[in-house]
Amino acid sequence: MLKQWIPDQVDPALCPETDELKQRLEAAEKKLEVLQLKIKEKKLPVLVLVEGWGAAGKGSTIGSIIRNIDPRFFKVTSFSAPTEDEQRKPFLYRYFARIPEAGKFMFFDSGWADDIMTKRLHGELDDAGYSSLVNSAKRFERQLTDNGYLVMKFFFHISKKEQKARLESLSDEKDTRWRVSENDLWQNKHYDKCLDVFDAYLTETNMPGAPWYIIDASGRKWARLQVLEFLNRGIETALENASLAVPLLQNVFPLAKMPKLSEIPLDKTIEDEEYRKELKVLQDKLSALHNRLYRKRVPVIIAYEGWDAAGKGGNIKRITGALDPRGYEVHPIASPEPHEKARHYLWRFWTRLPRTGHIAIFDRTWYGRVMVERLEGFCSTNDWQRAYNEINEFEKELSEWGAVIIKFWVQIDKDTQLERFTDRQNTPEKQWKITDEDWRNREKWDAYEAAVDEMLQKTSTTYAPWHVLESVDKKYARIKALKIVIDSIEKALD
Repeated sequence: MLKQWIPDQVDPALCPETDELKQRLEAAEKKLEVLQLKIKEKKLPVLVLVEGWGAAGKGSTIGSIIRNIDPRFFKVTSFSAPTEDEQRKPFLYRYFARIPEAGKFMFFDSGWADDIMTKRLHGELDDAGYSSLVNSAKRFERQLTDNGYLVMKFFFHISKKEQKARLESLSDEKDTRWRVSENDLWQNKHYDKCLDVFDAYLTETNMPGAPWYIIDASGRKWARLQVLEFLNRGIETALENASLAVPLLQNVFPLAKMPKLSEIPLDKTIEDEEYRKELKVLQDKLSALHNRLYRKRVPVIIAYEGWDAAGKGGNIKRITGALDPRGYEVHPIASPEPHEKARHYLWRFWTRLPRTGHIAIFDRTWYGRVMVERLEGFCSTNDWQRAYNEINEFEKELSEWGAVIIKFWVQIDKDTQLERFTDRQNTPEKQWKITDEDWRNREKWDAYEAAVDEMLQKTSTTYAPWHVLESVDKKYARIKALKIVIDSIEKALD
């Protein structure tokens, strides 16, 4: 891709004369001022990734472009080496965490592409590792565009000769010497090697929904004009296509067969004495495992879904009772806050992922997309149908990171739920647990059961299978959950 575009051989006629360049720049800047209002009105989130050679002018171009945007509606992020906390999260974490809200711009001065290419250049990735990160990047970009984001990717290209001249010029002045990094100098010294890696990456990740735009960065104003005109066209196209449905992708992940909820017997019970005895043994075992988890830096994600009043809270309490409070966090998930609703629906879960060696427990999860959001009309049909594959991709990303993923569906029957609802309503100290919404959801039991059956069938993958907890007897469900958590962690540690 880059090799077909050689800076020293660019037709000079492509770059307009001074007067035309000035006129087109003024026109492009005015158009961006108008388009930012439409972005705000249509709630279009715009992510601009600016990559390229050192000293190609990426930062100065971003600075000149944002002068045409209301400062309330953009942010610029420059990524340096990952912090210790970021190193203990999945590769995409720090990029997903900074995606823009609807109606706003986010400019990345280098990002995931530079991260992957730099690791490749310095021998930190073998072929398999490189391929895995490339696939992660492609899934990340496609998920964003499928969920209504405009992703614009620019690569600033200059020749070896031009880069060397700029680096020398910057180094000669004491006020600009700091802008020349060791990596910039290394790039110029190994220009051909870098060109090969850059070219391969850009070719592999040049996708219809998020293509690469190669910027001739031989002139500052000329580079700015190219970015502005490409950006304006991209925004116009995104606004025109905002209402189009996204094609549904076929599942490519291995699935574990799941029964329908109606086929699961709920007569499982445990005697009180046996429960107390097993509870202590299992909690002691889990406590010891938690120490090994931390030592081996293995992250664990436990996800709870289930019927209202099924006993999720009590189940979680018996697991956390065995854990060091410094090494876990429980995330009760309610309706999204405005700043969460304004981003990709998985954003609020990406930002709550545990560090390596820690445990995150989710009381309700990303599966709300294919249950409550589906049935209550909070997202389109295309959105929830597409979500099965997106969720499988999300969990695959976590699995490849090394996370143990344990997913529980807490199952009861309709009569048991009514009995527990009535008890809550008639017991003053339990009344906070019952709401009008719980009663409304109960009226849709059959629709929810059908949605849950479909969810279990389509998202119980071999790397993140569902486990059904028969919870008419809550104590039985608690013991079963502890055994599954222990078994899953032991397998990961072995």
